[in-house]
Amino acid sequence: MAVAGCLWRLGAVRWGGVCRRLWAPPAAAAAASSSSSSSSSSSSSSPLPAATPPGVLSPFDRRLKRKQKNWAAVQAQRAQCEYLREEVGGRVAERLLDIPRTFPLALDLGSGRGYIAQRLTKEIVEKLVQVDMAENVFKNAVESEVPTINVVADEEFLPFKEDTFDLVVSSLSLHWVNDLPKAFREIHQVLKPDGVFIGSMFGGDTLYELRCSLQLAELEREGGFSPHVSPFTAVADLGHLLSRTGFNTLTVDTDEIQVNYPGLFEIMEDLQGMGESNCSWNRKPLLHRDTMLAAAAIYREMYGNSDGTVPATFQIFHMIGWKFHESQAKPAQRGSATVSFGDLAKIDGLLTREKK
Repeated sequence: MAVAGCLWRLGAVRWGGVCRRLWAPPAAAAAASSSSSSSSSSSSSSPLPAATPPGVLSPFDRRLKRKQKNWAAVQAQRAQCEYLREEVGGRVAERLLDIPRTFPLALDLGSGRGYIAQRLTKEIVEKLVQVDMAENVFKNAVESEVPTINVVADEEFLPFKEDTFDLVVSSLSLHWVNDLPKAFREIHQVLKPDGVFIGSMFGGDTLYELRCSLQLAELEREGGFSPHVSPFTAVADLGHLLSRTGFNTLTVDTDEIQVNYPGLFEIMEDLQGMGESNCSWNRKPLLHRDTMLAAAAIYREMYGNSDGTVPATFQIFHMIGWKFHESQAKPAQRGSATVSFGDLAKIDGLLTREKK
């Protein structure tokens, strides 16, 4: 199912604990805690792993991504660039309303400043652990009525014990991990049986206008092109990865959010403000001025709106998966059906006779 939405480039609207020790044994990670400025939440950190060298299984420079997110988190105008995270975080929180239960302990993976937490109530989640690789995002965390603890850790190396959480959520973070199957295995491992994972990440059609404009401009001005937009996962692969990890009762759907900007340079400025700049190992370190100007002109000519703005499309994949438990519904055994699908065509005829 695809749902299209539209946002304008405006400043984001802001909405407005303590947990037991959850760390894995010291061999996995040594946790160091420090008090937070707020009395209702606490903050801890675990050592981040060394940077993975570039290669086929390591498309992203995780150290650079951490620097980008830390830089974006302390900018004075950061709130003006958070509209997309606010919107998608709200959509993830809305999906929790469809599950009629209260989760005693939840994990927000790649939480940022708390875009999901601000939409939660104690009737949905009793306690929440927020994890992000960038420590600066917690310095200006948004308020939530749910007691929270903040942990600095890498999404690929979660420092939590097995079967710890009743719920894991993630919004716009997993598209930057180098090993997505491993990240899904980590999530599955820390979930309790009958626990649920609800996540969202950017899809393959994200920023296709920007990608095409930059490629055409580089071909024209420099005789070749380099990737300037990071690679994304295909929706068909996402369901397969979740199933292979061990999740069942899967749901994967797609949203498209279109944001209108004054021009290409404003798009790139906001991406930087979101901490979403490219961090691929094979990225080109420099874009020439002539190439940028040509890309802006191509963007406006090919995709421009009648009012002078240009659209940027963000494809969002939403996923839901459950960890197995004996109490969950199971499919019937093959061959146990008592009615054939061929008999479905006769239903209309039977109903018509009954009415007569």
